Amino acid sequence: MSKCMSLEEAVNLVKDGDSLWLSGGGGGINDPGYLLSGLEKRFLDTGSPAGLTLYHSAGIGDKQGGGADHFAHKGMVRKVVGSHWTWSVNMQKLAMENQIEAYVLPQGVMTQLVREIAAGRPGLITKTGLHTFVDPRVEGGRVNECSKEELSFLFTKDVNDYIFYKSFHLDVALFRGSAADEDGNISFEDEGLMTEALSQAQAVKNCGGVVICQVKRMVERGGIRPDCVAVPGILVDAVVVDSRQRMSMKTEYDETLSGKKRGGLPESEYMPQDNRKVMAKRAAMELKRGDMVNLGFGVPAGVGKVLEESGCQSCIHLSLEQGIIGGVPATGTDFGIAYNPQAIICETNQFDWYDGGGLDVAVLSFAEFDRQGNVNVSKFNHVVNGVGGFINISQNAGRVVFTGTFTAVGLREECKEGRLQILQEGRVQKLVDTVEQVSFSGPYARQTGQPVLFVTERAVFRLADEGVELTEIAPGIDLQKDVLDVMGFEPIVSRYLKVMDPQLFQDIPVKLNL
Repeated sequence: MSKCMSLEEAVNLVKDGDSLWLSGGGGGINDPGYLLSGLEKRFLDTGSPAGLTLYHSAGIGDKQGGGADHFAHKGMVRKVVGSHWTWSVNMQKLAMENQIEAYVLPQGVMTQLVREIAAGRPGLITKTGLHTFVDPRVEGGRVNECSKEELSFLFTKDVNDYIFYKSFHLDVALFRGSAADEDGNISFEDEGLMTEALSQAQAVKNCGGVVICQVKRMVERGGIRPDCVAVPGILVDAVVVDSRQRMSMKTEYDETLSGKKRGGLPESEYMPQDNRKVMAKRAAMELKRGDMVNLGFGVPAGVGKVLEESGCQSCIHLSLEQGIIGGVPATGTDFGIAYNPQAIICETNQFDWYDGGGLDVAVLSFAEFDRQGNVNVSKFNHVVNGVGGFINISQNAGRVVFTGTFTAVGLREECKEGRLQILQEGRVQKLVDTVEQVSFSGPYARQTGQPVLFVTERAVFRLADEGVELTEIAPGIDLQKDVLDVMGFEPIVSRYLKVMDPQLFQDIPVKLNL
C-alpha cells in the first residue's frame, strides 16, 4: 500500500505533547512548508496539536511566518531547542516574552546528537561549546528566565574538560525530499543540501515515533535507484506531495545549485567594490594553497566570489557546514547551498570532519568582539539569534578569520582611488569592552594556540598573548579619529603597523599568493 496520504491525514498523526524534530535550512531551503502550514491550520482550527516540543538543528524560516514560525502560536509549543533563531522572528518574540522555554545548542552538536539518539546512546561527548554561552558553567544555552532545564553537564577525563549533551525522546520527524516512491523511499536529487534527515528518521523510529516527509512528486515503486535513496522507506510512515515545492524562498529551481549541471553565476551574485568586498578580499589573502576552508554567512560568503574572480578557486577547498564541498557559496537568503558543488554530503558527517580537525581555516562574521578577543554573534539587544554552526566551526578550525564592519547602523563608506572614505560613521560600536554574550572565547583560543584574525573594512587586528593587537589600517583612514576613537577598548598598536594593500579598495581582482 502506498505511503502517500493527504495533508490532513498526515498532520493528524501528530499528537498533543509530542516532541518533533524538524530539519531544513533558512530562507526556505529544504523547508517542508506545506506540511508545516497544515499543522498550523489544524492548531488554529482545533487547538491541537498543543504543548509541542520542537527541535531544529538549523535556522528554519523566511522571516515571513514560514518555517518554525508556523508553530509560533501561544499554546502550540511549550519548548523550542534550536541552533539558529533569526529566521523565525515570531518564535523569537515568544522566547523573549517568556511564553515558551527556549534553548540554543550548536548546529553540529544537534545533528550529531540526533545520531546518538538513533543509536540508543545516552548523549554526545564533545569539546564543542566549552567557555561559550552553551557551556553548562556559563548559561547552558538557556535563552530566558523560564528555561530551567539542564541540557548538558561538564565531563572531565584525563584532566580534559568536555561537555556531555544529553539525549532525549522524539515522537515525530518532519523533513523534505525531492521524490518518493510508493514504499516511501526518499530521494534528494533536486535539493541543494542533504540535512540530517537520515539520522532524524532513524532516531524517531527507534523511539517508536512517526516519520513524515514532504516531496515534490511521487514515482512508481522502484522508480528511485537504490544508491539514490537518501532515506529508506522502512523508516518513513507518511509522504505528502507539494507539487509547488520550491528549492528555496528565493529560487524556484536551479540545476547548478543541486549539482545536476555546471554553469556560470547569475547576475544577482555579482559583488560590487564596496566595504564588504574589501573585507572578503582581505580575508582571502589569509588562505594558503590546499587549505580546507569553511565560509560563513554574510561577508565571508563573498570570499568564494573573490577567489573565482582571481582565478584561484581551484587552489583551495571551499565548504559549507550544511554538507557542501566545493563550488561557490550562494549569498543572501540562499546561503547554505552553492553553485557548482563538487559534492553534497550529509550535514552530520560534515560536522564530524570539522570537529575532528578537517578545517584549516574558517572565515566567519562577527557582530561584536571585545578586548579579550571574545566574539558575539548569538545575542544582541537582548534578542536571541542563536549560533548555527558557528561554535563548531570557530572552535575546531586550525585558524579563524572574523570579518565585519567597524561600526553599524547608518555607516556609509566608499572605495575611491585605492582608499577608503567614511561618509557617515555608524551609530553602534562593534568593537566593545565586553561582548553581550560569548559565542567564541578569545582566552580559550589563546589557551589552545589557535591563531585568530579580525578583519574590518578599515583595520585588521590579531589576537595576541597580551590582548587584541592592531596590525593594519586602511589607506585614507586616520588612526585616532577613525579607529581608536570609535572603539570601546584600547588595543595594542603594533610597532610594525602597516597600511592595508591598496588593491583591496580598487575594483580589480585581488592578487593572491596561492
